Amino acid sequence: MHRFGRRSHSGELTARTSGQPPAPAAPRRAADTLRVLGPGLVAGASDTDPTTVGAVAVVGATTVFGLAWLTLLIAPALVVIQVIATRVGVLGRVDLQSAVRDRRRPAGRWLLLTSIVVVTVLTLAADLEAGGAALGILTGVPTAWLVTPLAVVLLALLFVGTHAGIVRALKYVALALVAYAVSACLTNVPWGQVLHHSLVPNFSWSRNDLAGALALLGTTVTSYVYVWQTIALAEERPARSQLRVRETDAAIGIVFAVAIIWFILVATGATLGVHHQTVNSAQDAARALRPLAGSAASVVFGIGLLASALVAVPVLMSTAGYVVGAEFRWRRGISEPVSHAPRFYAALGVCTLVAVLITFSNLSAIQLLFDASIAGGIGTPVGLAYLLVVAQDRTLMHGEPIGRPLAVAGWLVTGAVGLLSALYLLNLLLSSH
Repeated sequence: MHRFGRRSHSGELTARTSGQPPAPAAPRRAADTLRVLGPGLVAGASDTDPTTVGAVAVVGATTVFGLAWLTLLIAPALVVIQVIATRVGVLGRVDLQSAVRDRRRPAGRWLLLTSIVVVTVLTLAADLEAGGAALGILTGVPTAWLVTPLAVVLLALLFVGTHAGIVRALKYVALALVAYAVSACLTNVPWGQVLHHSLVPNFSWSRNDLAGALALLGTTVTSYVYVWQTIALAEERPARSQLRVRETDAAIGIVFAVAIIWFILVATGATLGVHHQTVNSAQDAARALRPLAGSAASVVFGIGLLASALVAVPVLMSTAGYVVGAEFRWRRGISEPVSHAPRFYAALGVCTLVAVLITFSNLSAIQLLFDASIAGGIGTPVGLAYLLVVAQDRTLMHGEPIGRPLAVAGWLVTGAVGLLSALYLLNLLLSSH
C-alpha cells in the first residue's frame, strides 16, 4: 500500500564471513523477514486514509450494516491487485505509467495518465480538506483557514526531503483509528445482524447501496494505491528473492486495513445508522467514537484523521508528479533534489494547487471525501486494466508474467468494479430524467 521514498532492503541477507558456520543462516533469515513484515500492520492502519474514513462513515450511516459483506470481500480483491502490482514493481522493475508509455499507443497512455491524475487530485483535495477539518477539531480554527497552510507545509517537506522520517512516526499515531474497533465493542451492537450481513450478501440496487458500494471499492481499490506500489518498488529495486516477502507484507497490511474499515462501518452503523443520523461533517463522524471516548471523541477522531492525512497527502502529491514525469520522461524522484528534477517538482506543485482550489467548493469535508471515493471507483477500472496488461506482458516482465489464476482473479476484480461503475452511472442518468 502506501510506500514513501527509498528504504533499506531489510529483507536482504548480508554476506556471511568465512569464519561463520552455516547453521545461524536460518534464524537470521527469519529475523530479516520479520523486519520486512512488521511494518505491514502499521502501514495497514495508515492506509485507512481520510477518504476511506469519510466514505465508510457515510456508508455506515446510510446503509447501516447492509454492505458489511462487501467490506470483507474487498480484502481478497485488494490482495490480488497489490500482489500483481508488487510483481510488476519487483519483476518488471518499472512503474505502471512508464510501462504503458513504452508499450502502448498515445491514446492509451493519455487515457491512463488522465484517469490517474484526475482521481489522485480529487483524492488529494478531499484528504487536504479532511486534514484541515481535523486541525479545526483540535484547534477550534475554521477549516477554511487551515487547508492551504497544511498543503504548503507538506509540500515544503517534500521539497526539502524530510518527510520520510515524519511518516515513520505518524504511522503509529494513525493507529488511533483502531479506536473505532474498541468503540464498536463498547457499543450495543446487534452482532447477530452484523455477522449475517457480513457473511450473506444482500444488495438492494438502490442509489444508496450503489453509491456506497462504489465508494467502498473506489476508496480502497483506488488507482494511486497500486500505482504507488509499482513506483516505490521500481525505485527501490528489491532483490528477486524478496518477492514473496514483499507480497506477504502487502497482504498483511491490506487485511489489517480492511479489518479497521469493517469496524468503522460497524461502529458508525450501530451509532449513527440505526438512529438515521447523517454524516455531513467530521464532527458527525466522530460521534461514533462516543461509546469509547465520551466527550473526547472528537479529539480522538481528530488526531487519527490528521495523522492519516499527513501520511497520505504527500504520497498523493508524489504519485501525481511521478505519473506526469514518467509520461514525459522527466527526471523524477522524491529522493532527488529540486535542482535535479525541477519539472517533476513543478508538476507536483501544480497538482497540489489544483487540489487546494477544489477545496474552496461549497462541499463539506465528508461530502468531498465521499465524492472522491465515487470518482475513484469510476476511474479505477482503467488503471486496473492497464496493470493487468503490463503484468501479462512477457517482455515488460522480463520473462516472468503473472500466471493464469492470478490474471483471471485480477480481471474478475476489474470487471466487478467496472460493472458497478456502469450501473451507478446508469442509475444516476435514469433518476435525473
